[in-house]
Amino acid sequence: MTLFFYILIAIITFIAFLHAMAKKEFDISRTLVINRSKEDVYNLVRQLKKQHHWMPWFSKEYKGVLKFNGDDGKPGALLYWKKNNRLIEGTQKIVKLNQGRIMETRVLVLRPAKLICLEYKGLKELDENKTKIVWGVRGGLNFPFSVIALFQPVDKIYGDDLELGLKNLKKMLEYKHEKTEVN
Repeated sequence: MTLFFYILIAIITFIAFLHAMAKKEFDISRTLVINRSKEDVYNLVRQLKKQHHWMPWFSKEYKGVLKFNGDDGKPGALLYWKKNNRLIEGTQKIVKLNQGRIMETRVLVLRPAKLICLEYKGLKELDENKTKIVWGVRGGLNFPFSVIALFQPVDKIYGDDLELGLKNLKKMLEYKHEKTEVN
């Protein structure tokens, strides 16, 4: 029994050491140029109800609940999601809009473990029909995410999703899919 106790203490100490040494914050962003006006891009990205058309987390295979509250595209608008497997649940709330330039949302993941981060999108007009968009996520890593990040880099996990989302957005806006109106 004492051997088991010492092994358990060693494992707990090792995990605590990993947590102490791990990065506790992250800031990941990706950039892409879209051949559409800044107004068209902004009008689409600020709407929570249209995110499922281009964000990889809400792809066509998404099976779960999406609920909206508030005036979409304005500060205070809220999106609640819960996957059918009940393992992932959270909210996204628009906290800041700077007309045509910046959108910030607060993302609160409730399950599998509590995580709060700031998601942002910044737009810059390069010319009349060319817009540069920066999409990023910034936040803190609580336990167990800090330990997981040592073995599975956060930049890789989120970065690939951000790139895919931007490519989906570009395709949607440039090829004017009939499923989604820009305005």
